[in-house]
Amino acid sequence: MASYRKDPAALAALNDLERKVTQESATEPPFRNTFWDHHEEGIYVDIVSGEPLFSSLDKFDSGCGWPSFTKPLEPAHVNEHKDNTHGMIRTEVRSQHGDSHLGHVFPDGPQEQGGLRYCINSASLRFIPKERLEAEGYGAYHALFKNTETSK
Repeated sequence: MASYRKDPAALAALNDLERKVTQESATEPPFRNTFWDHHEEGIYVDIVSGEPLFSSLDKFDSGCGWPSFTKPLEPAHVNEHKDNTHGMIRTEVRSQHGDSHLGHVFPDGPQEQGGLRYCINSASLRFIPKERLEAEGYGAYHALFKNTETSK
């Protein structure tokens, strides 16, 4: 099992938006972020720790302008916390090992898939395409995509 931690080199490499989102719990603009309309197959990992968080197989278009997922890839890597900021009561999600602010989870996702919508900031994620999983140390997740392979 891989060991994940808040990586000082990854922190130093963050751009301003990535730092504000992951370290200061900011929110990036809707519809103007990297993964809101991203459809490639693969997994999304914490930009700071590398821990696997979400799969493209659980991603859906919620219309909110941020990447939305029905469930975490590794539930133990996604912690939930009560968030009373901005005059609302919400459930914040943070990565377990990186302690990065990821976004929020809401009970308005597809009912047939559990009813949850993990609304996640692209700035907290790094995408690993299925073709690169092995090379990047995430080979165990390649099996998720075996039924999505297209024959040529």
